[in-house]
Amino acid sequence: MNRFNPKLFNCSFVRRLCNVSVETKDPHIPVMLRETVDYLKPCQKQTILDMTFGAGGHSRKLLEFAPNIKLLALDRDPVAHNYAVDLANEYPDQVIPLLGKFSDLPKLLSVHKFKRNSIDGILMDCGCSSMQFDTGERGFSISKNGPLDMRMDSNRCENVPTAADVLAKASEGDIYKILKYYGEEKQAKKIARAIIEARYLFKKLQTTEELADLVDSCFISEYKLDKLQRRSHNATKTFQALRIFVNNELNEINYGMILAHHYLKLGGRLVTITFHSLEDTIVKRHLMGNLIENTANPIPLKFSSHMMSTEEGMMMEIMEKNWKMLHKHVITPTMEEVENNPRSRSAKLRAAAKIK
Repeated sequence: MNRFNPKLFNCSFVRRLCNVSVETKDPHIPVMLRETVDYLKPCQKQTILDMTFGAGGHSRKLLEFAPNIKLLALDRDPVAHNYAVDLANEYPDQVIPLLGKFSDLPKLLSVHKFKRNSIDGILMDCGCSSMQFDTGERGFSISKNGPLDMRMDSNRCENVPTAADVLAKASEGDIYKILKYYGEEKQAKKIARAIIEARYLFKKLQTTEELADLVDSCFISEYKLDKLQRRSHNATKTFQALRIFVNNELNEINYGMILAHHYLKLGGRLVTITFHSLEDTIVKRHLMGNLIENTANPIPLKFSSHMMSTEEGMMMEIMEKNWKMLHKHVITPTMEEVENNPRSRSAKLRAAAKIK
C-alpha cells in the first residue's frame, strides 16, 4: 500500500453578495460565493466546517442562508482568526473559531467533541488571501516592499523558517527544485544560481523588493503575461514557489482532503476552491480515487516547515473511490466575477458528496 509521505515539501467582513457599493473596502472578496452555497446546500441545524476562514465571506453567507447552522471557522492566520472571533461574537453559540492548520484539525476538533462522520459540509478554499497579499509586512507581495517572510501563521510558530531563512540556507540544488516544482519556473536554474551568487557577495536577501529585483535581473528583455493578458512580474512564480514551500501547502492540502473524508457524514458535501494546477491536481486525485505515492510532489526536499503523519486507518479510507462528483466539468468564475475581482481568474471549484 502506498503511504502518505510526511517529508514531502513542501472586522469589516466581505460585502454581502454583490449589493455593496464599490467604495466599500473589504479585506478579502470571496471567490465563487454563490456557487459555493449552491453546492454545499447548508440546512438548518447542520454543522459546516470552513477550513480556510479568511475574512469570513463564505462563512457569513452560509450563516445567512441557513440561520441555525453550527459553523466551525478554521484558519492558520492569526489575523483571520480574529475575524472569526468577531463573527462568533456576532453569532453567539453558532460560530466556533479554530486557530490552526489543516493538520491541526484532529486535535482542535477533539476539544469540541467532534468525531469521525460528524460534519455535514466542508469548504476548503486554498491559497493566499487578499489580506496577506495586501499587507507588505507579511512578505507575500511583489508590489509591496516588506520583510521576506511569507509565513501564513505569522509569528505563531517560531520554528517555521521564513522565506529569507530558506534562501539563506538552502543549497543551489534545493532552491532550483523549489522553484521548478512549486513555481513551475522555466528559469529556475538561472534564478537559483543568482541567489547563491548573492550569498558569495555577502548580500542577504531580506526584503521582497530585493528578491524581486534579483529575479527580474535574470530575465533579459523578457516579460510574462497572466491569464488576462496583462503584464506580470517576472518574480511571480518565484514568490509562489517560496510561499508554497514555507507553508508546506501541498502536504497540508493533501492531508486536508484525507481529513475531510474522515469527518464528513455519509452524504456530506465537500467544496474545494484551488488557484493553481498543483493544488487542483491533489484535490482531483482524491475525488477521483486516483491516488499515487507522493501525491503532493514527486520528490522530497530539505527544510520542511512542518512534519505530519497520517494514521493508517485514515489512509485506508481514501484508497478507494469514496466521492461522487456533483457536476460534470470543473467550475470556474464567470467573466463578470473575474472583471470585478481579477484575483479570482485562476480559481477552480470542485464539489463532491461522500458516498462511503
